[in-house]
Amino acid sequence: MPLLAGAAALALLGWARRPGPGKGQLVQLELPDGTAATAGRVLAERGLVDSAWLFSVYATLRELRVDLEPGEHLLLDTLSPKDLVGQLARLKSRATGRVTLLEGWTHQEIGARLESSGICSNAAFSAAVADAALLERLSVPGDTAEGYLFPDTYELHRNSEADTVVVTLVQATKKQLAELRQKNPEASERMAESYGFSEFQWVTLASILEKEAVDAAELPAIASVFFNRLTDPTFRPERMLQSDPTAAYGCRVEPELAPSCKRFQGRIVPEMLRDSNNRYNTYRHPGLPPGPISNPGKAALLAVLAPNETDYLFFFADGKGRHTFTRSFDDHKAAIRERSER
Repeated sequence: MPLLAGAAALALLGWARRPGPGKGQLVQLELPDGTAATAGRVLAERGLVDSAWLFSVYATLRELRVDLEPGEHLLLDTLSPKDLVGQLARLKSRATGRVTLLEGWTHQEIGARLESSGICSNAAFSAAVADAALLERLSVPGDTAEGYLFPDTYELHRNSEADTVVVTLVQATKKQLAELRQKNPEASERMAESYGFSEFQWVTLASILEKEAVDAAELPAIASVFFNRLTDPTFRPERMLQSDPTAAYGCRVEPELAPSCKRFQGRIVPEMLRDSNNRYNTYRHPGLPPGPISNPGKAALLAVLAPNETDYLFFFADGKGRHTFTRSFDDHKAAIRERSER
């Protein structure tokens, strides 16, 4: 009997190390509880294991040392039962994925990248980004963590809880903001005293710069334009930033509020810029929008602290990844005509 038991145990361990029966697809599932029997049933139903019973037996043995976590999980269907247990228990030794998040991405784009990388689902990430209790704990103002999800390359555990990922990204932003303040104390004080900018407004303007600039070298010049529009008494309409990406963001996050957003498919049209129902439309609402419209990188955050000293009030894309900057509206219109005649 001991020999038979030993052989059975070896066979079970061999089975537990075999790749799963899937084809390399990510599967989102919900565990109603953390029992091995439930996990086996759910995994078998979703095609991640070929035997609910064998998984239950194996996981029960492993449960002497680990606990399976109930709730949402995002799993690759080729994982072995051994690795599935590690993922479902969210062990620190489980696999990680290298994920690059780009400057100017919105939280929706970040969520899509995280899901495709097997880190967490887009839906769970979006919910965590808007979790009021989590935002309060992280000292993030506003209704979401938009603007505070720092663009960088991260090594993140696969099948992570979404709030854990949000904490990681927000802490990275907070670290960058603290370092920029420390390295530029006078600029930080000037931003607060001259423009009345809080940290939230700093991040909000940086998020607009990130969506306007193609070449990072132009960020300080674009920042100067927006500061001039906010403060120059000759600029009309007064204190209107007139940034197209702000209106587009409003259509993405609050499409039900503005009639012009009903037909929005990613392209900005004049009707959108005339719609005052869009809270983010900086052609109709003075000053900054209600919050960030993207997640800015370090260069954009620094550009708000240290904008170029110019009298520019306008800029126009030259079609080559750069902009033409002008003081007068007549020169601005001339630049547009020149661009259209090429």
